[in-house]
Amino acid sequence: MGGDLAVAILVFLASAGVVMFCGAKLAVYGDALATLTGWGRLFVGSLLVALATSLPELSTNISAVQLDPPNPELAVGNVFGANMLNMFTLAAVALAFGGKRFLVEVAPEQGYLIVVAVVMTGMAILFGAAQWGANIGEIGISSIILIALFVVGMWWVFKNRPSADDEEEDDPGMTLQKAWLFFGLVSAGVVVSGFFLAWSTDEIADITGIASSTLGILLVSLVTTMPEASSTIAAAKLGAMDLGVAGLFGSCAFNVTILFYADPFLRDGVLSNATEPAHFVAGGVAVGLMLAGLVLVLARNRIKSSIAALVLALMATTYIAGAVVVATVGGTDDDDESSRSSPGITTARTLDE
Repeated sequence: MGGDLAVAILVFLASAGVVMFCGAKLAVYGDALATLTGWGRLFVGSLLVALATSLPELSTNISAVQLDPPNPELAVGNVFGANMLNMFTLAAVALAFGGKRFLVEVAPEQGYLIVVAVVMTGMAILFGAAQWGANIGEIGISSIILIALFVVGMWWVFKNRPSADDEEEDDPGMTLQKAWLFFGLVSAGVVVSGFFLAWSTDEIADITGIASSTLGILLVSLVTTMPEASSTIAAAKLGAMDLGVAGLFGSCAFNVTILFYADPFLRDGVLSNATEPAHFVAGGVAVGLMLAGLVLVLARNRIKSSIAALVLALMATTYIAGAVVVATVGGTDDDDESSRSSPGITTARTLDE
């Protein structure tokens, strides 16, 4: 057992390193593409950078449900855990870069994006609680509703974006062709390493007896959100706070749609139904932290610096407390096995039978 665990840990560390490196490069080349094609920071943050930095979650979650046996708890845990951790990143980076001084650089139009992220995460929690097993083909109707909400929500964000985008953009130092080439290469690196990340995490859960839902929420989400953290820090250093904040909340919205993309790969049930108590804790904490972020963005010019710093510190503390609760209620891998065999998790796909 010791040798198998050592191999799994080594594979995890190696694949995690590749995910973090490639994910960070995705943000770099994605930003270069946005500059070279004339797209603004709001679009880059909420769509291009958000989608690019969420590729680790996408590849890891698809790989998780393709494991033998499938591990949907890991996939769902990664979605909610990543959203929760993104809000910790927001609080930590904002505090590190001046608290209120950081917030006043964020456009109020970010509020539309935050609402989309809150609604999508909340709907995912509700679908998990309802255990709705209806489907069309190999995709649950709940997953289809989530992707539809994302499309409509991003259209709403686009329609209400700032009327002018007057940020100064530096020369990315590369041609458009080079940016596309390297963007594709690092994307492939994320997809391949994501498979090994999911495999090694599942092995660690099996050997140690730690619940896969707990590992997905705490450990895998920590690794797969490193690109979001690195891109947010880089944006703050450049003074592009809008880019960083939009990337975080855009990633939260896109992460929920991963339930749609991964659902066809899960042959036994609807992915959004593979929820456990730890998932509801993580999702609830994520929604609460997003709402706190919404209040800070909308009230950024009216609150005192000390109040802003206090709220940001409370957000960071809430994440830590939520992580402790997740670890407490997550249970063991034996609990995962019993959950996978329960009717709620393996709900039959009924509409096409």
